[in-house]
Amino acid sequence: MPLSAYRVIEAGGLPAAAYAARLLADFGAEVIKVEPPGGDPARCATPLLAAGEGAPFAFFNFGKHSVVGAVAPLLAGADVLIVSDAAVDVAAARAAHPGLIVADVSWFGRSGPYAAYAGSDLVVRALAGLVHLVGPVEGPPLVAPDFQAATMGGLGAAIAVLAALMARRRGAAGRALEVSVLETAIAYAELNTADAFVRGEGQTRLGLNRFWPTYPVGIFPAKDGWLGITVVTPAQWRSFCEMLGLGEMGRDAAYTTGIERMAFAAEIEARFVPKLLERTVEEWFAECLARRLPIVPVPDMADIQDSAEFRRRGAVVPVTVEGRTLFGVGSPLHLTRTPPRRGGAVPVLASGTVTPRAEVAAGTDGGAPMLAGLRIVDLSMGWAGPLASRFMADMGADVVKIEACQYPDWWRGVDFRPHVLAERLYEKAGRFNALNRNKRCITLDLTTPEGVAAAKALVAGADAVIENYAAGVLEKLGLDYAALRAVNPGVVMLSMCAYGSDSPLRACRAYGSTLEHGSGLPQVVGRPGDPPLMGHIAFGDATGGLNGAAALLVALLHRQATGEGQHIDLSQVECMMPMAGPYLLAQSAGSPAARTGTRHPDMAPQGCYPTATADRWLALSIADDAMWRRCAVAIGRPDLAAAYSTTLARHAHADVIDDALAAWTGTQEPDAAMAALQRAEVAAGVARPPHELFEDTHLVARDFWQYLDRPFTGAFPQSALPFREEGVAYRILTPAPTMGQHNAEVLGGLLGYDAGQLADLVARQIIGTEALPPSGRGTLG
Repeated sequence: MPLSAYRVIEAGGLPAAAYAARLLADFGAEVIKVEPPGGDPARCATPLLAAGEGAPFAFFNFGKHSVVGAVAPLLAGADVLIVSDAAVDVAAARAAHPGLIVADVSWFGRSGPYAAYAGSDLVVRALAGLVHLVGPVEGPPLVAPDFQAATMGGLGAAIAVLAALMARRRGAAGRALEVSVLETAIAYAELNTADAFVRGEGQTRLGLNRFWPTYPVGIFPAKDGWLGITVVTPAQWRSFCEMLGLGEMGRDAAYTTGIERMAFAAEIEARFVPKLLERTVEEWFAECLARRLPIVPVPDMADIQDSAEFRRRGAVVPVTVEGRTLFGVGSPLHLTRTPPRRGGAVPVLASGTVTPRAEVAAGTDGGAPMLAGLRIVDLSMGWAGPLASRFMADMGADVVKIEACQYPDWWRGVDFRPHVLAERLYEKAGRFNALNRNKRCITLDLTTPEGVAAAKALVAGADAVIENYAAGVLEKLGLDYAALRAVNPGVVMLSMCAYGSDSPLRACRAYGSTLEHGSGLPQVVGRPGDPPLMGHIAFGDATGGLNGAAALLVALLHRQATGEGQHIDLSQVECMMPMAGPYLLAQSAGSPAARTGTRHPDMAPQGCYPTATADRWLALSIADDAMWRRCAVAIGRPDLAAAYSTTLARHAHADVIDDALAAWTGTQEPDAAMAALQRAEVAAGVARPPHELFEDTHLVARDFWQYLDRPFTGAFPQSALPFREEGVAYRILTPAPTMGQHNAEVLGGLLGYDAGQLADLVARQIIGTEALPPSGRGTLG
């Protein structure tokens, strides 16, 4: 397996650190989990499995070995130390073991105003801008009680470790990488932050399953279940309405765009929901596949567990818990040549043994970026693929992005009206600028033989290719994996379909919202009686991007060691499933988790509370009885500590406690309330609207936002990598490229095209530096 040569020591109880280590264990790394004598507290976390093991612990830790004892003696011969809240002297560990790669994972990072803050999954998501926009218009915000920030942060840490392993194989020294779960989570808010910066205003909460800037994007009832519906383009809207027998509504000029439809959402919904109730989910789904509409069934945990397709692909795997076989979420990193393990056993406390190993040699090359020397051809568009390639570019890879003048990146926009082209508005899209910094960009019309030939010539000298085209498009163009492998047998190709390119549903049209709809997550989010609830307008995009980067690095490590390339057949729906991983295990054990809204089965109280500022909320999580006592004193109600001293008592009187907390928070300004509670070591954080992240004092102090000047846009804020080396943020070197900015540099300087050849390609509109209306020569969609 790609990582079987590596030993990883995991110390500490942060779920994000545990997930990072499990991702490495999935590909063969020997992961030794160091637990306290009484075991990791997550072993008792709910939902509990019938065997008495906590489902969160089981999900984050199957496939590892458990030991109890000191960490330091285990580091001899270790390749990686993943540490979170354990008492480990990182500096001493590195001094004693210079070849060691250390990933120090924390909620907020080790510097800045929040460094010592108490955290929780909810509090981190609130501060990352992922809570404010979800839930009823009147509030409070309503989001999942757990596990989302854990998987986000774990992916960020795994990416950092995998890149450091690549650098060490190249001769670099060990590294100290500080990983912030908060900063990783902000990758999920970038659509909102980028758009808000360009528009000069933020967004508001629009209600359950409603998100700016388009409608309908949500979950709606059918005759026997739920449908996840995403209708974006005017053509999709017309087809959706025709399918429902509402053709006149589809042709109504007042409803042409998503923003326009949002203004009439209640009126539109009153017309189409009764139509949806006339047919079953499967009937609608079959018709939507035929019409290429991004509408899918919304499964529950039982559907996920019983899916033959998810089991075939390894998205659902057997997990042994105290001798009993259950089913859980497997690795979503679907490498076809070196696949991950399919399941594993949850380690019994202190059952592992550690055999001596030789000390890992320390390299000497410590100056180059971790991925220096790699070249990646980026054929992807939108959010997921460009985010994966952005991680690679930020770490030093040479990423060459290919667009066509007639078919630009979706996030530049797909509007070819004359004034858009004349004013080059496609160069001013904030979301494109956020996702494509540190890359080079060329234009090639891939519907022409000359464009395909140039793309193949570029791939011939590349290490990897990333693509997220619709199923069959690259095959039709002669740029699929088989064709590219013929010109470069060692190439690694990352494909990012909704359900996987070998799936019966490979042709399913999808957006980021569709991926969440199909993952099972919406069925466990929300209050009893709510419809299945979306937690984000496009959770699947950023999730796919992070998983894509991790998968690519695993495959490149294998290539670095063996010279072998391979195809990565990523399913972005499967990438979403770990966010509900513990819930699937609970379902398999016969103990399905109840929907509790923002309340938490172990942390009591937990929720979002009003403040003295209108529509500004404070997220709070009480982890244990001692934290509750400190909280009660901090809000001036020490009587509550004595009256409700146990978690059981606080659950039983949750409404009374919520009223008391709201009475206090309602008199406080948001940041003042957070600061007062954090001084008492209580996990609390402001549910920041995404557009307010630019002024967050912690992010500013950590140099998280870096402003780069760019033609057409001027100064634009770029979010730093969510990990830093030796405590220093990685610098963002170049802004997002303008269209075709590097044509001469890449086609001429790299591929050897002379001036006459370049001029001929420009004259025939095969390359260029400005967007053009579609030529009719062919289609890429």
